[in-house]
Amino acid sequence: MKQRIVFIGDSITWWGMSESDSIGTGYVRLLHDYLKVTYPNRDMDIINKGISGNRITDLAERWDSDVISHNPDIVSISIGINDVWRQVDSPEIEQVLPNRFEEVLEYLLINTKKKTNASIILMEPTVISEDIQGKGNIMLKPYIEIIHELAKKHHAVNVPTHQAFLSFLKYKKEFPLTIDGVHMNTSGNMLMAKTWIQATKELLG
Repeated sequence: MKQRIVFIGDSITWWGMSESDSIGTGYVRLLHDYLKVTYPNRDMDIINKGISGNRITDLAERWDSDVISHNPDIVSISIGINDVWRQVDSPEIEQVLPNRFEEVLEYLLINTKKKTNASIILMEPTVISEDIQGKGNIMLKPYIEIIHELAKKHHAVNVPTHQAFLSFLKYKKEFPLTIDGVHMNTSGNMLMAKTWIQATKELLG
């Protein structure tokens, strides 16, 4: 059974990719290895299309070449951190505010359904700072709500990665999940992968 899964997103998805490593060393690597050993009867083709710094508008520009052209069975999307953080660190550029984020993401979901038979997985953006009440995490809230709404509307699987991080950080603040508040250490990647696996059990069968 051939099954092609495309992971697309920003640096959190891209993490560790190089000319000699097309999967990387982040959560996609953990999921790649998990899926390969869990489903040895399936011919799984796992593709990582993460690019550092991407926002939803960047995904839209490369969607046909990086997603549709592969005719995937499953598309896993992790986006939103840069859409929020650019409002803080680069206020002079054109911003992706919640209404624009929703508009572009919904277009991508509709386009994917029209052009492929892929199931879609929407991962919540994780955290911007390990301070639950930090500015970045407060700013993420409307983007996460949009992901919930669109997942329900378009029958996508929602992976509650943001909630998983908040729940963990309530109890284990002395055990970091990131190297800088955004990019994952090995524990953060493990939590992302674990949450993805739990959310996709029914889809993967």
